[in-house]
Amino acid sequence: MRGILGAVNRGRLLFGLGRRSDAEAKRMRHCYSKEERGEAHSPSYLLYLKNSDGKYISPFHDIPLYDVVDKALFNMVVEVPRWTNAKMEIATKMPLNPIKQDMKKGKVRYVANIFPNKGYIWNYGALPQTWEDPCRKDPSTNFCGDNDPIDVCDIGSKVCSCGDVIQVKVLGALALIDEGEMDWKIIAINNEDPDAQMFNDIDDVRRYKPGYLEATVNWFKLYKVPDGKPENQLGFNGEFKDRDFALGVIESTHQYWCSIIYNKTDGGDITCKNVSISDSPFYCSQEEAESLVHSAPEYVKPSPIPDEVNNWHFFNN
Repeated sequence: MRGILGAVNRGRLLFGLGRRSDAEAKRMRHCYSKEERGEAHSPSYLLYLKNSDGKYISPFHDIPLYDVVDKALFNMVVEVPRWTNAKMEIATKMPLNPIKQDMKKGKVRYVANIFPNKGYIWNYGALPQTWEDPCRKDPSTNFCGDNDPIDVCDIGSKVCSCGDVIQVKVLGALALIDEGEMDWKIIAINNEDPDAQMFNDIDDVRRYKPGYLEATVNWFKLYKVPDGKPENQLGFNGEFKDRDFALGVIESTHQYWCSIIYNKTDGGDITCKNVSISDSPFYCSQEEAESLVHSAPEYVKPSPIPDEVNNWHFFNN
């Protein structure tokens, strides 16, 4: 499967359909727009993405994994901007996979502030066209995947917005074992960051942003503790793996995604509806996509974020 799907993907899914001029490719790099539905900070809120033609797409399936201009870069869908608390995520079980706020015990979920941090300490998001298979054990950790696209932490200086699609340089990876599931965290930097050229591997983060990796380990270990859960466990004793290792993890999760998008593997309740992969059994027309979006509630002004979201939590490290 790897050989066949890999060849198909590099010819069409990763790099786009047909040959494009450099100018057109660069335009596509920033071509995505957003449409809000429902009420923010509530279960009804949905954020849909559109392509350069104004057509609705799935951020999970219809955005290429690799950048259309520089194949050494990856597209990242920003779910949670840095310093914010709302746990926004690609809704893998909804048609067209809009971004929505995670739910817990019937309420929208916010990540706690753990001193000295406010919310997430990076722009947090996902790599499209990847999937951590819950039925396959990761060969390096022996844990099965968490059934989501692979997660990315952008360490760049710009604070992005939810739904932004940015191009990132992969630097390394951290193995989070989240409640018994393999949940890789890719460490990357926005290619438009003024200092991006200085960062090429995980050691560059230690060199130019001292303390950031240690803060990242601490954040992932503790972020569920305020909810009454134990500390998360980390593979490799919390050691960050380098860029080459991270690229291998991305490639394997991309192959797993290829398998579900062509129905070679049962994706369970994952929704693979897409508008760009015409030979996928889950391909749908733009008319169907529009109908899905327009059936969602109209956007309304959001209610305030609850006061308790701003509380700080203190732990001895």
